[in-house]
Amino acid sequence: MEGLVFVYKTRALFGAMALDMFAVLFGGAVAMIPVYASDILKVGPLGFGWLNAATDIGAITIVILLTFFPMKRAQGRKMLLAVGGFGVCIILFGLSKWFWLSFGVLLISGMLDGISVVVRGTVMQLLTPDPMRGRVSSVSGMFILSSNELGQFESGLASRILGVIPSVVFGGFMTLSVVITTWFKAPTLRKFEY
Repeated sequence: MEGLVFVYKTRALFGAMALDMFAVLFGGAVAMIPVYASDILKVGPLGFGWLNAATDIGAITIVILLTFFPMKRAQGRKMLLAVGGFGVCIILFGLSKWFWLSFGVLLISGMLDGISVVVRGTVMQLLTPDPMRGRVSSVSGMFILSSNELGQFESGLASRILGVIPSVVFGGFMTLSVVITTWFKAPTLRKFEY
């Protein structure tokens, strides 16, 4: 409870965690990749493997790049823009009927998600006092783990109700709406720099 209260009172930290949680909750197209590979793109097991790996390849690439070329200014704004770009990538993936476009936007979505993860992790480290680190890390873990699992459930449920393509596109638009809401409701995150 102390960790939850601290995160809620620290607006930049709460904004970063909530933004990441809801972006993954609504924009997690990973659960639909098997359907895209088999039914929409018709690329078989090899294509499925590459689509499934695309976000991870993008994330690893951006983390390595940020190690050598760290962001110098306006990291909070860059995080919001990255998550917005992630939402656009999910929309494009949802609409794509071409394997290479699908692979490319998933690759870019992984890079943008990597930017978000780096900034969120840094915000958490900088704004959390030493005695609260364990509690805040626990809250962060709950946000991350629950959003991944709930995001896959949401994807399955939405695809059952809306259909596969509309559900993925809907998730991308929901991610964009979360970014717009966070932009206005969490100005401390938008202005955050380290």
